[in-house]
Amino acid sequence: MDRAQFDKFADEYHTLHAQNINVTGEDPSYFVEYKIRDVHNQLSARSDQGKNLRIIDFGGGVGNSIPFFRRYFPSCHLVCADVSERSLEIAKRRFGDLADYVLFTGGTLPFACGVFDVAFCACVFHHVPSTEHVFLLRELRRVLSRRTGKLFLYEHNPLNPLTVHAVNTCVFDSDAVLIPSWEMRRKFRAAGYADVTVSYRVFFPRFLNFMRFLELRLPFLPIGAQYCVAGTAWQ
Repeated sequence: MDRAQFDKFADEYHTLHAQNINVTGEDPSYFVEYKIRDVHNQLSARSDQGKNLRIIDFGGGVGNSIPFFRRYFPSCHLVCADVSERSLEIAKRRFGDLADYVLFTGGTLPFACGVFDVAFCACVFHHVPSTEHVFLLRELRRVLSRRTGKLFLYEHNPLNPLTVHAVNTCVFDSDAVLIPSWEMRRKFRAAGYADVTVSYRVFFPRFLNFMRFLELRLPFLPIGAQYCVAGTAWQ
């Protein structure tokens, strides 16, 4: 999807997304918080976790992540970057100075080297041509600190039939090409990341929420609706 198409759907994004995932029994905020809480949990062993972290939400869209970053990382410096100027306008109107908003026009990211501790990217790369994946991953690594930097990338799992159905029936996913987790892990390594891990996430819809306590025990099971690939910027 090009920038114009993202701009076209920006005003309707929340409503369209909610309609698309209503089979799960949850609204979009559940899945946004799920991911940011997951990042928080994965960083919990770090001594500086949550303390003035510099975070980039790459593909931040209309800003749905912002309140949850403020909940789990209250003292972070947050930058939302996106290709859609209209989406960023909406995000800024909704959340004001809770984040900085940066338009990404393609190619090199408009940041100096090593300025972020954490990069977060949720369900963006299936809109990006596969030939650009490694370059963009290298750009994200470039802007991460070589001492503390880590990228957390979430994508839809093409092995999950409900996920595939949701993507195939979503109007703003018309250009989506789902990426297997093992392929994304390979691209992380090609882009120079170390300690690359894959964890599968989101196993139970709302009517099975009494089983969600099991999810942290199932990261190895490749049937989760989504997956997280994480890697460090240092070697």
